[in-house]
Amino acid sequence: MTEPARRYDFRRELEVVHRADRRDPLAQPSPGEIVIDPNWSVVIPAPGQPGLRRIAEDLADYFAVSMGLDIAITPGSGDDQRVVQLMIIPELPDLQCRPARSYTIDVAPDRVTITGRDSRAVAQGAYFLEDLLNLRRGPYLRPMKQTRSPVFAPRMTHSGWGLDEFPDQYLDQIAHAGMDSIVVFASGPDRSPDETTHRRPGRSPGRHRPFAAMADRAADHGLDLYLYAYVQNDSVHPADPGAREQYAATYGSLIAACPRAKGIILVGESIEFASRDPRTTGRAHTTPAADGLPSDKPNPGWWPCADYPEWVSLVADVCREHNPDLEIVFWTYNWGWAPEAERLELLESLPSDITVQATFEMFEPIEHDGVTNMCVDYTAAVAGPGRYFASEARTVHGRGMSLFAMANTGGLTWDFGVIPFQPIPQQWANRHRALLAAAEDWGLSGLMENHHYGWWPSVISDLAKWSFWTPVTDPQALIEQLAERDFGAGASAALGAWHAWSEAARQYIPTNADQYGPFRIGPAYPLTLFSTPRPVVDSDAMFGDRIVKIPYEPDQVNTVDVTPNSLRVHGELASLSRMLRLWNSGRDELAVARSLAPPYRQPAAHRLEVLAAFIAHSIRTTINVKRWWLARAKLLICTERPAAHALVDELMAIGRAEYDNASQAIGCTDADSRLGWEPSMGYLGDSAHIRWKLAHLDHVLTAELPDYRRRLDTSTVPAGGAISDLNPG
Repeated sequence: MTEPARRYDFRRELEVVHRADRRDPLAQPSPGEIVIDPNWSVVIPAPGQPGLRRIAEDLADYFAVSMGLDIAITPGSGDDQRVVQLMIIPELPDLQCRPARSYTIDVAPDRVTITGRDSRAVAQGAYFLEDLLNLRRGPYLRPMKQTRSPVFAPRMTHSGWGLDEFPDQYLDQIAHAGMDSIVVFASGPDRSPDETTHRRPGRSPGRHRPFAAMADRAADHGLDLYLYAYVQNDSVHPADPGAREQYAATYGSLIAACPRAKGIILVGESIEFASRDPRTTGRAHTTPAADGLPSDKPNPGWWPCADYPEWVSLVADVCREHNPDLEIVFWTYNWGWAPEAERLELLESLPSDITVQATFEMFEPIEHDGVTNMCVDYTAAVAGPGRYFASEARTVHGRGMSLFAMANTGGLTWDFGVIPFQPIPQQWANRHRALLAAAEDWGLSGLMENHHYGWWPSVISDLAKWSFWTPVTDPQALIEQLAERDFGAGASAALGAWHAWSEAARQYIPTNADQYGPFRIGPAYPLTLFSTPRPVVDSDAMFGDRIVKIPYEPDQVNTVDVTPNSLRVHGELASLSRMLRLWNSGRDELAVARSLAPPYRQPAAHRLEVLAAFIAHSIRTTINVKRWWLARAKLLICTERPAAHALVDELMAIGRAEYDNASQAIGCTDADSRLGWEPSMGYLGDSAHIRWKLAHLDHVLTAELPDYRRRLDTSTVPAGGAISDLNPG
C-alpha cells in the first residue's frame, strides 16, 4: 500500500527546474532538422559577461537532465563549430527599439546564437530554446531566426511555495515561465503580515522578511520585486498635522529599507486610510460604529473616495524620496461595484505619474437559466474583460497613464481554493486573447498573474508564456502541441478532456458564499445542522480560516442586476450539475489519454487525474451543501409532521452522499500534498481536515438528526396534526 504524501512534499517539485520527462526516447530527427549532441558546447565570451555564466550553467543542466546530453561550457569567441553561443550586445540595432528582455535567436546548422541587450534578455532566449526542444520532445531544431519581445511588463507573481517565500530554485522556475517580477506582502520594513497582524487592536508587526536581500536574490534570477502594502495608517488623514512624518515613518521607511523595490501596490481594503469622504463611514471595516448599528455607507476601503488622490500623492512623495523611479500601483479592486461615474471621477483626479490596476473580469453579470449572478471575485468562468475593467481602462488610457490588470493568468483563481491550477487551457486561451486585445486597444502593459494563492508551473503557464511574447503563437495550435508533448499518442483524448473542462468552467457561478465556502476548502467543508465546527488552523497562516465562511449561507449581492439569493440557489444547482457532468466527461477522456501516454509521461498524467478527481469531489460537495441548505431551511420552518419527517429523510440522504463523496476525496489528498493547501490559509482542505469534516458529519447523522426525529415523534401533536397546533402556553 502506498504511503500517503507528507505535508509540503509538493515543494520538491517546485524546486526541480528542469524535468527529466521531456525527451521521448523513440523520437528521431526529421529531414532538415539540426541535431544537438554531446559534441556541442555552450559558449560564453572570455572572460565572460555579467550573468552569462549562470545562464550557461542553467542551459547545460537542462541538456543533462531533460535531454540526456553532457554539453560542456567553454569560454571563447564562438568561432568553434556546433555551439550554442550566448551574447550580450547592448547596442544591437535590432533590439534598440524593443521592450526590455527582447532577444534574437538564430538557429543555423552547427550554431545557435542567442543575443540580447543584457543578461535578462539572453536568459529568456535560452529558456525559449528549452521550450522549443520540449515541444519537439528531443534535441532537434529547424533552422530559424526570430526576434522575440514580451507583450507585458511586469508579469508579477506571488509565491506558491509558501507565503512570501521564494527559494532560489523556485525563482528559477518563475523566470523560466517568462514572468519578470515577484510580489510580497509588506506590513513594515522587513515585515510581512501574519495571522495576528490582521487582528486588532495590538496586532503584531508580522513575520520577519529581509526584503532588501530578497530583492537582491530575485535580481540574480532576472526578477524584480513589488511590495504589496499592508501598512495601515487608518487613523491618519493626509491633511492631519504631522501626516507627512507619519507616512514617512510607515510607507517611506518601507522603501528606505528596500530601495531596490520596483514598485508598491496599494489596495483599499489592505490600507484603509481615514477618508473624510462623506459618502463613506470614515472608518476601517474592523472598527465598530459608535452606535453599534449597521450603516448603509461603505467603509473607505470599498469606495472611490474623493480624497484618495491626496492620499496617493503623499504616499508617492514619501516613497520616492528613497527610490525616484518607484512604480506606485493603485489597484481599484474593492469598488468595481460602485457607480461608474464615481469611479471614473476618481480616476480623472489621480496623479498622472502612477499606475492604475483593475481586475479583468470582476463585477461582470453572468446569466444561467434565467438567473443573474455577478463575478464577485476572481474567476475563470468569464474570459473578460468585464464592464468595470473596460470603463476604467478607457479612462486611464485616455489620460496617458500606465494600466495593469489583475489577470490570474498564472492558472488559478478563487473558483477553487486549495488546488495548484485550473486545467482549462481553452478557457485560459480566451482570457489571453482578451488581454492581448486590451493591450492593443487600451495600452494594457502589465499583469498581476495571481494573488496570495500563488503560482504553480503547469500547462497553463506554458500557454501564457507563448501567448505573451511576440510573435504570438496561435493558441489552438499551441494547445495541440502541448497535448502532444505531454500525452504523445493520447494527445487527441487529452484535448477532449481539456475542452470538456473548459466548457465546464463556463458553468461555474462565482458567488461569495461558494468561493468563501465549499469551493474554498473543497470536500473538507462541513454540513451544519445545529452545531458549527471550526477547523484547526496552521499557526503560521496569514488568514487561516478567517476567509472561510461556516456555516453556509447564500450571499445577498446588493446590485440591481442580480437575482435575489433565494431564487439564485436553484439556478446555481442546475448550472453546477451541468458543470459536474462535463467535468466527469473530461475525466473519462483523460483516462484514455493516460492509457495511451508513453511510460515516461505516466506519472505526470496520473497526477493530473488526481487533480481532476479532487475538483470533481469539490463540485459535488458544493452541490450537496446547497441541497442541504435548502432542505435544512425548509425543515426549520416546517409545521407538518409528515413533511418534517420527509425533510429529515432528505437530509440524511444528502449527508450520506456527501460522506461517501468526501471519504473518496481522501484518496486525492493522500496522493498529492498540494491538494488541500493554500499559502495564506495553510492546510485547511487536506486529508486531516476532510476527516475532521467527516467526524462532524457523523455526529450530525447519528446524533443531531435522529434526536430531531425523536422529538418530532414524541411531541404531543395529534397524529397527522401540525406542529403549529402545539399550545405554546
